[in-house]
Amino acid sequence: MRPSGRKLDEMRAVSIETGFTKHAEGSALIKMGDTHVLCTATIEDRVPPFIKGSGLGWVTAEYGMLPRATNTRMRREAASGKQGGRTVEIQRLIGRALRAGVDRSALGERQITVDCDVLQADGGTRCASITGGWIALRLAVNKLMKAGDVISDPLVDPVAAVSCGIYAGQPVLDLDYPEDSEAGVDGNFIMTGSGKLIEVQMSAEGSTYSRDQMNQLMDLAEKGVSELAEIQKSVTA
Repeated sequence: MRPSGRKLDEMRAVSIETGFTKHAEGSALIKMGDTHVLCTATIEDRVPPFIKGSGLGWVTAEYGMLPRATNTRMRREAASGKQGGRTVEIQRLIGRALRAGVDRSALGERQITVDCDVLQADGGTRCASITGGWIALRLAVNKLMKAGDVISDPLVDPVAAVSCGIYAGQPVLDLDYPEDSEAGVDGNFIMTGSGKLIEVQMSAEGSTYSRDQMNQLMDLAEKGVSELAEIQKSVTA
C-alpha cells in the first residue's frame, strides 16, 4: 500500500492554471499533488553570444525554491551569494529538456527564459517544473505566432516529465515525498508527447535494480507522460 493510497500506476492529482501572472508572456501554476510550481516564460530579442548571427533561437531556464517550500525554512540562495549545486543541476536539466522539443530555426534569433519557482515541495519538483515550464513556453510561443513574429510553430512536440521508483519492492509512478525519501530506486523520466526519450536519470538509493525492473519503470513513465501531455494540450488549446 502506498502512503497516499494510490494504485501503483496512479498519478497524483494534476491541476494547471494558465495565465497565472500578469506580465509574463506565458505563465502557469502547476500542482502535482502537494508539489506546486509557478512557471513563467519571458521572450527577449537577443540570444547568447555563442549563437549570435546563426539565426537560431534559444530556450533556457532558471529554478528556485521559496524558503518555506519545505517543512523547514531554507535560506535564500541570493543571501549566500551563489546558487547551490542542486539548483544549477536542475535548471540546466529543465533548459535542455525544453530545448529538445523546439525547432530553434523556426523560433528565430530570440531567447525564451523559463523561470520555475517552487512554492511548495512534496517530491518531483524538477518533473513538475519541466511539465509546467513547457506550458508556459507554449503560451509564450502562441503570442509570437499570433503577432506574426513566428511563421511556423517551433514547438514540435510537448515535453513532460514524471518520477518513478521502487517503493517497498514495487515499481510505482509519480513519487511523492514519503515515497521518494524511502525509495530503493529513484528515477526521473523526461519524454516527448509522442513517447520519445529526452533524458532518464535513475539511481539506486539503497538497493540495486534489474533490467526487468527498469523496463517496468519505463512503462510506468510512458503512461504518466502520456497523461501529462494530454493535460498540457488541453490547457493550451
